[in-house]
Amino acid sequence: MIDFGAFVGQIFVIVLLIVIAIFVVVVIFRSIRIIPQAYSGVVERLGRYQRTLSPGLNLLVPFVDRLRPLVDMREQVVSFPPQPVITEDNLVVSIDTVVYFQVTDARAATYEIANYLSAVEQLTTTTLRNVVGGLNLEQALTSRDNINGQLRVVLDEATGKWGLRVSRVELKAIDPPHSIQDSMEKQMRAERERRATILTAEGSKQSQILEAEGRRQAAILGAEGDKQAAILRAEGEAAAIQNVFDAIHAGRPDDKLLAYQYLQTLPKISAGASNKMWIIPSEFTEAMKGIGTAFAAGAGAVSAAGTTSATTAPPAAHTPPAPPAGGDPASS
Repeated sequence: MIDFGAFVGQIFVIVLLIVIAIFVVVVIFRSIRIIPQAYSGVVERLGRYQRTLSPGLNLLVPFVDRLRPLVDMREQVVSFPPQPVITEDNLVVSIDTVVYFQVTDARAATYEIANYLSAVEQLTTTTLRNVVGGLNLEQALTSRDNINGQLRVVLDEATGKWGLRVSRVELKAIDPPHSIQDSMEKQMRAERERRATILTAEGSKQSQILEAEGRRQAAILGAEGDKQAAILRAEGEAAAIQNVFDAIHAGRPDDKLLAYQYLQTLPKISAGASNKMWIIPSEFTEAMKGIGTAFAAGAGAVSAAGTTSATTAPPAAHTPPAPPAGGDPASS
């Protein structure tokens, strides 16, 4: 027969061992913490900050140390919803912002601020209103880099004690009212048309200048060509005249030849249809005198030859005239 008391004792021992094993497992589980890379853990011992856990394997005192939620140490990008902002010229614009920040101190981010994301959002909104409130709409639209720089400086300085570092602040969109957008579109359209008109006029001006310059260059080159051609023609004519002059002097022409050349040249002078009057050179009279002298000399030579032939010929026999018909020869 089995002893009931011994059986109960065995059951108790087994249960106790199981409880001890579970307790040991729980203790080991709560004593070992593995922190992922780029995260940090804040440990509290009996409700008070004890230390910050780095990535890797860490040991805790079970039931004494408590690990708070892990803090992401990577750079984070937060896009905040559009915020209405009043500019200096009393226009309400909607501005979207994007903030780039990183947690540098997990302890400060845990204990210095309750919710650093909400704090960064509210601080960004108030700083944005302060900065844009001192600018008009045109300056706000064209000074994004200046606004971004001012926001980054103010946010980085204010969030430094929270264990945060603001690296960049960007304005994602600036949306003015629809009426202002229509006016801006009309203004930009008019500005583009004005620029197009100016560019067209400038192009036409440059085209005319280039055409005038081309014509001037062409005229200059044409004049240069005419000049060179005239020079070459003059040189050719001078060389021809010189050759003719040398040939004439080498041939030693007499007055008869010169007078004959004058007579050949006169028809050429009067050959033009537009020549209504032409001038006889003074040398023409000398040429005519030469021609007349030549002809006179020829005529004298001919007459002299006839006289000479008459004197040298024998005298002809004299034949008496025949008596008239029916007449008396004695009376004749």
